[in-house]
Amino acid sequence: MFKESITRLPENGNLIPAQRYDLIQKHLASYKIATYTSLAELLKVSESTVRRDLEWMEQQGILERTRGGAILNQHIRAEAEYIKRAERLIEEKSLIGKASAALLEPGDVVFMNSGTTTAQVIKHINGIPNVTVITNNTFPLTESRDLDFELVVIGGTYLPLSKAIVGPFSTDNLDRLYATKCFIGVEGISLKYGCTVSTFAEAEIIRLMIEHTQEQVIIVADHTKWGSVSNHLIARIDQIHTLVTDEGFDVNARISLLGRSVDVIVARKSKN
Repeated sequence: MFKESITRLPENGNLIPAQRYDLIQKHLASYKIATYTSLAELLKVSESTVRRDLEWMEQQGILERTRGGAILNQHIRAEAEYIKRAERLIEEKSLIGKASAALLEPGDVVFMNSGTTTAQVIKHINGIPNVTVITNNTFPLTESRDLDFELVVIGGTYLPLSKAIVGPFSTDNLDRLYATKCFIGVEGISLKYGCTVSTFAEAEIIRLMIEHTQEQVIIVADHTKWGSVSNHLIARIDQIHTLVTDEGFDVNARISLLGRSVDVIVARKSKN
């Protein structure tokens, strides 16, 4: 059901375009995603009117149209502290990490960037022969367990807030390396704006990782990243092969990504 504070209409039921735009934006702020049908019912107008409204709002950068509806663009301008990000969606990120690690094959050399979700991928690597992980993520350095894979942590400048290593020394090292796969954590993913992160230094690292990946580019992201847009583009949708996400990821978004040849793997909770 729609919230009364959002859906209160004029007594005559007629809305001017500006009023419709405002209601659409408020609805998306609450629900993040909406279909043409639900918005038509909300506004008491035809779906063709909704389509025209969404087209105009997309041109203004307010939202992004998707298959069957729209999502709100949530611009991210500042990187959250690592510990705060690590405390969010702990179970979902763990499931994503486990499902992602299952994609590894014996002999793989993989890139992984910094972040709490890629840290979970690293945490779940177990029992796969001859795997090498090349990363700017310092999480493995704090792991108490013995690692059963080769770990290469690239040198450079340490960023305490994100527990990442970045900078010219890092990119110089990466420029000499290649991988079979890469697992990339992002702060935003969107059909229109692609995969984005908030810091230029991290974006430089990720773009080089993707450029030097010979096979699969795998994005690891929980459902809250869909529709978010951060400052720096690291990959267009057509540059990625697979998205590993959780059960909260929108069904229509999955369909849209599959239509763009992106395989979507949903990490599900065990039924036991």
